Amino acid sequence: MRQLSFTDHGYQTPVDAVSFFGKLFPSFSFYMSFLTNIYVSSRKAKNGSYDDSDWSQSSYEVLKALERAGVKISISGIDHLQGLNSPCVIIGNHVSMMETVVLPAIISPVRRVTFVIKESLLAYPVFKHVMRSRNPVAVTRNNPRQDLNTVLNEGMKRLEQGISIIVFPQTTRGTDFAPEQFSTIGVKLAKKAGVPVLPLALKTDAWTNGNWIKDLGRIQPTGKACFAFDAPFMVQGKGREEHQRVIDFISHKLNEWK
Repeated sequence: MRQLSFTDHGYQTPVDAVSFFGKLFPSFSFYMSFLTNIYVSSRKAKNGSYDDSDWSQSSYEVLKALERAGVKISISGIDHLQGLNSPCVIIGNHVSMMETVVLPAIISPVRRVTFVIKESLLAYPVFKHVMRSRNPVAVTRNNPRQDLNTVLNEGMKRLEQGISIIVFPQTTRGTDFAPEQFSTIGVKLAKKAGVPVLPLALKTDAWTNGNWIKDLGRIQPTGKACFAFDAPFMVQGKGREEHQRVIDFISHKLNEWK
C-alpha cells in the first residue's frame, strides 16, 4: 500500500508532480482518474471486500490525481495525530468535497477513522457503497436534537471500538468560515466519550463546489490545498473554552493561508 511520506515539516507536493495532460486540462484530467477510482472502489465495497487499507489507497490515488492536475497540497501537524494513544474526535471546517476523499489517505494509515456524514450520502449513486462500508455516523441535518443524539450514541460506539470520528460541525460547507454556524456537537461527543479533541483547519477550495452538481466542481490548478492539525486536548467543564479553542485555531490558520 502506498502512503504519503512525511518529514519533520509535514508534507508538501513534490515540485514535479503535475503532469503534462493535467497542466493542459486540469479538471478533465482529474475527473477521469477520480471517477474511475470511485467506480472500482464502489464495486469492491458492494462485494464486501473494501477495507481500511483499500480506503486509504483509493484516497491516496485521489490526492495524487489532484497533484497531477496542478493542485499543491500542504499537510502540517500530523505528529499530533501520530502521538495519540487513543481514538479522538477530529473537528474541522468543511470547505469542499476534497477533504472527504483525501483525509483517509492522511489519517487512516495512522488511526482507524470514519466520518459524521449526511444521510443523503448513503443514497448517493455509486459512491454510496464506499460510504456504507466505512460505518459512518449518519445524520439528517434537518433535526438538530435528533442529530445530536445520533452523534453521541453512534459516535460513542465507534470510539469504543477504537475508531476516531471526523466531524464537520457547520450547517453547510463553503469557503467562508462562520463561527456562529459552527456547532458544539464534536466537543460534546469528545466530552461524553472521554477522548481528546484534535482540531483540523482546512483550505480546500482548489476543488470548487459545482453549479449543477455540488460535489463535482472545477479543479483550480493555481490553488493550494492546506490541511493543518493542532495539538489534541481533553474537554473540561462544559466545553465552551475548548469549542472556542477549535474556532480560534481554524480562524488563525485561514488568515495565515490568505
